[in-house]
Amino acid sequence: MYDLIIVGGGPSGASAGKVAGDAGISTLLLEKENFPRYKPCGGALSPYALSCLDFELPASVVERDISKVRIHFRENCVERQKNHRLALLVSRMAFDNFLLDKAREAGIEVRCGEKVLDCEEGEEYVEVKTSQNNYLAKFVLIAEGSGGMLKYKVRPQRARRTEYDLALVSEIPEEDEVIKDRFPGMVDIHFGIAPGGYGWVFPHAGYYSVGIVGTAEHLKRPKKVMQDFLQANGFYGESRVCSHIIPVGGITRKTVSSRILLSGDAAGFVDAFLGEGISYAIRSGQLAAEVVAGLVLYNRKLSDLKEYESRCRQEFGNFLVSSLKLEKVMHRFPETSFKLALSRKEILDKYLDEVVINRSHKDYVRWLLLNYSLAEPASRIMSIAGRNQ
Repeated sequence: MYDLIIVGGGPSGASAGKVAGDAGISTLLLEKENFPRYKPCGGALSPYALSCLDFELPASVVERDISKVRIHFRENCVERQKNHRLALLVSRMAFDNFLLDKAREAGIEVRCGEKVLDCEEGEEYVEVKTSQNNYLAKFVLIAEGSGGMLKYKVRPQRARRTEYDLALVSEIPEEDEVIKDRFPGMVDIHFGIAPGGYGWVFPHAGYYSVGIVGTAEHLKRPKKVMQDFLQANGFYGESRVCSHIIPVGGITRKTVSSRILLSGDAAGFVDAFLGEGISYAIRSGQLAAEVVAGLVLYNRKLSDLKEYESRCRQEFGNFLVSSLKLEKVMHRFPETSFKLALSRKEILDKYLDEVVINRSHKDYVRWLLLNYSLAEPASRIMSIAGRNQ
């Protein structure tokens, strides 16, 4: 009987494992893949994600330090250089493996190459069934990402494709000096490429991460959109393209049952405007382990597991709701909104300062609507933005 079983060894599961190990509760982490493993992702860590870690990242994990951004919409293009860090670019293979090693160092048991097939919740424990064994735990954290089905043990499955984005990503090898010359400490973002999303070119060490993301329901012929984007940015020839779904954050979803918790993408914790979820994966995993440790160590009531939902809502819930409003405002009238944003220096500067650094989506959206008309009165736009929350 474990105190906690964690399903998934990505950033959310590994971060939960480290907290649980540090707290001294008996913990088993189950991961279907053998680490290190390839993970298709742009690999950008926000300042908030870095602030959630209580340790420094080694140089072997960090590939680029980003302080400049170039943003395109149709024929419009602007660049902004900041005097502070906007993001770190990492290889997800190296980063995820490093986090999992940190969980091992905290003393938890880690079993890779063992896929969880099912979990059954009882009054006294949860039974976890894998491809190799059966286990019992007082609590289970499902941190298996957006593609897994175990999250539906906690909440019903809904066939609403508007609640998910589709991302396609490719890694294009290139000489490091060529990459540095082309994108010196800079990321390249292209809006207007995919409905409800954007395209990106990120300069990693020895390769570019190139991808697109858009609303799954409206992204027709995604492979063609991806190929057109690659060629438009000078990337020709055959390249491996991977795809994955991303939940749209800010939509209310149940994340706790009586003994099972959801974290990261499985819980739907993603910035709806940028599709960034690593930071919320890390922090929600930590919060889940903290709440479980409190129940185990101090013999608190089972109903106190609900504290996890309130702590997530308090720490980043309003941010995710506001990111959804911003996504709806900008993509409801893309020709007007993006052209306006790129033509006014203060709009982009305030986004980089208020949202990326200070994490104040709500204040930014309010400021945007009060100061600029995006084709409809602010009250009408806010009404549109509030749907599907």
